Amino acid sequence: MIVTCFVDNQEVDCGTWESDHRKEVLSMLKRDAHKLGEYTLSSGRQSKHYVNCKPVTLSGHGMALLGDLLLQYVDEDAAAVAGLTLGGDPLVSGVSLSAWYRERKLDALIVRKEPKGHGTAAWVEGPLPPLGSKITVLEDVITTGKSAIKAVEALRTIGYVVDRIVAIVDRQVDGEADINMCAAHVELYTLFQLDEVVYGKDK
Repeated sequence: MIVTCFVDNQEVDCGTWESDHRKEVLSMLKRDAHKLGEYTLSSGRQSKHYVNCKPVTLSGHGMALLGDLLLQYVDEDAAAVAGLTLGGDPLVSGVSLSAWYRERKLDALIVRKEPKGHGTAAWVEGPLPPLGSKITVLEDVITTGKSAIKAVEALRTIGYVVDRIVAIVDRQVDGEADINMCAAHVELYTLFQLDEVVYGKDK
């Protein structure tokens, strides 16, 4: 399969194409994902900034762009990408599809917040790779990192190797997520910082 990149119907170098994707996604996040007000975050923190990526990740256009961008940071030897439901659901599907277009086998897994209460009582849904395989966890917004780490721990308990989390927006305060990632022995990669989304400036 040959992948050709286009911008405004003109064939371009795929590096340029990815740069344009990043600028376009940043614009979408600023317009559709960021709200200014008084909010209580899932971490319990109070903030003037609320970031909800779902209007972008659940749009065909947004996820098509994000799938390519996130894929760049997935472990090269990963057998699958996984995410904690609900925010991770569109991410893993989009990245898996982007990988398929590049002739790379990378399945998508959804990690439940609690084991299913019936049937197999499974934590994880999707085509499970062999035990011992490497999996990269995807997340939409990182504040403390605890939601993504919960997915990491569930996958490790089953028997998978997880040492990387890739997120769209990093909005942590005082390095709290970095501390939690270090304690969980995982690396954190993010596409955007909160200031970029708020002010719309590419880093």
